[in-house]
Order: sequence, then C-alpha cells, then structure tokens
Amino acid sequence: MPAQTNLILLGTIGAAHGIKGEVRIASHTEDPETIAAYGPLNTDRPGLTVTIEAARLNKTVLIARLKGVRDRNQAEALNGVSLFIPRDRLPEIGDEDDFYHADLIGLDARIAETGASIGAVIALHNYGAGDLIEIRDPRSGDTFLYPFTRAVVPDIRIAEGYLTIAPPLDADPGEEEPA
Repeated sequence: MPAQTNLILLGTIGAAHGIKGEVRIASHTEDPETIAAYGPLNTDRPGLTVTIEAARLNKTVLIARLKGVRDRNQAEALNGVSLFIPRDRLPEIGDEDDFYHADLIGLDARIAETGASIGAVIALHNYGAGDLIEIRDPRSGDTFLYPFTRAVVPDIRIAEGYLTIAPPLDADPGEEEPA
C-alpha cells in the first residue's frame, strides 16, 4: 500500500504477454483502456512510476506496453504491481448517485430500519461473484461482508457521512443447512 492515503487504485499489473515486454493489466476504470490516459502512475514499489505507452483490450483484459519495458523478463518483474493516481486527478462527479469506491471508505454504516450504527466501511472487494462491502464493528473489531447491491445498500449519503445496510434475510428456519 502506498504511503499517501489520497491515492486511488486504478489497476494491477498481471502476467507478461508475449516476448516483447507487454503486460496484462486488470484495470479498475469504468472503461478499461482509459487507465492509459492518466499519464504516469504511482506504484506500490518505492521509486517506481509506470507510464502506459499503448493499450488495447483483449476480451476482458487490457494488454499494455509500458515505457522502458521491452522484453519479457522486464515485464515479468512487474507482475503484481498496483497502479495508483492521486484522488485529485480523477474527474469530478456531477451526479449524486455516482461515486468512487474510495469515497465510501470511512462512512458510518447504519441499519436501514433503525438507523443504528453497526460500524464503518473499511473496504470494497470483488472476488469474482460481485462487489462486497466490508464493515468493521468498533466494539468487537470483527468485520462483516455484505453484498454491495442496491437492495442491501439502499442509501448512500457521502456528504452526510453514512450509508445504510439492509442485511439480507437468513435462510428460512424450516430449511436445513447443507451437510
């Protein structure tokens, strides 16, 4: 993780692609190819910045040529490097229903029905089956994951500093748990 806390994760370099130094990038931008438009990107490696010279979408992964990387060995050395930019370089959001995931970190999480606080948002994850929001209970220190959907997180009030959680209902008590 970078030392600056105002840095926003835009992507992660993955495996080398081919023998001429190209890399695969998991881009977290709305349009995966726009990551190249941000210019030099900070990384989680001290002293290393990365500039994307060219990028193309290949199915679901971005293939990129990086400045100064010309062979497979150099590309392989960058596997796992995270790419960041300062928050102030991101475009402003005009619609109140739009936000950056980073804007949710630190918001108070409240139960939708009662308004009772259950903790603070500490992260958003995606392990492949959809976004999850992670909430830390300040009393116990335990964390809880909820699906990050409109049904479970019906109200997000960034300016007011909170969001609401409508916890999914448990399985029907008459149903048996899988063995």
